[in-house]
Amino acid sequence: MAASLAVAALAAAVLTIRFDLTRRRPAVYVFRMLTMGLIMAAAAARPAPVPASYKTFILAGLAASLAGDVFMMLPKKKFAAGLACFLAANGFYILAFRPAPGHPAAAALLLPFLLLAVLLFRTLAPGLGVLKVPVLAYVGTVSAMAWLAANRYVETGGLRPLFAMAGAALFLASDAVLAYNRFARPFAAAQAVILGLYFPAQVLIALSV
Repeated sequence: MAASLAVAALAAAVLTIRFDLTRRRPAVYVFRMLTMGLIMAAAAARPAPVPASYKTFILAGLAASLAGDVFMMLPKKKFAAGLACFLAANGFYILAFRPAPGHPAAAALLLPFLLLAVLLFRTLAPGLGVLKVPVLAYVGTVSAMAWLAANRYVETGGLRPLFAMAGAALFLASDAVLAYNRFARPFAAAQAVILGLYFPAQVLIALSV
């Protein structure tokens, strides 16, 4: 059931991107929410892992992401509100991916994510204005989320942690493209690239349950 829902979500994602490219805004609103709803259903259909809290945190992250999508789709985008929702989503994913007590995350794995975060923020900083602090907090949080997902896979192995790591990496890439397009150098294909990374990211994170 979860796999079928994931495939349906990806099909809805393709339609969302297509409607976005052709500027059919009402269809984008419907299919973007449908895509996230199907992704949440796929996560809910997965059997609860050990610990069961993992599934709860992933579902909470997906719900926060859906709220962020709604703010980003409003006729007058509520960017700060959307950013807050996605910050919360990353916080829930961090709680899901965090290592077990007594097993600290590998500091060596943090270095590439830290360097990437610094590079990204330095690129964005000149165009951030009053959003400099919120964006800095977001860049740090999404990078930490991706680091912990990678650490979880390195420590435990297995298909589901691999899904989580791949999903977190795509989520980070999607956010980087979004930020670069908004604050550094806009480009025509940005929205298709952003959504083309974002939806598979969420599907993989959902299937990590």
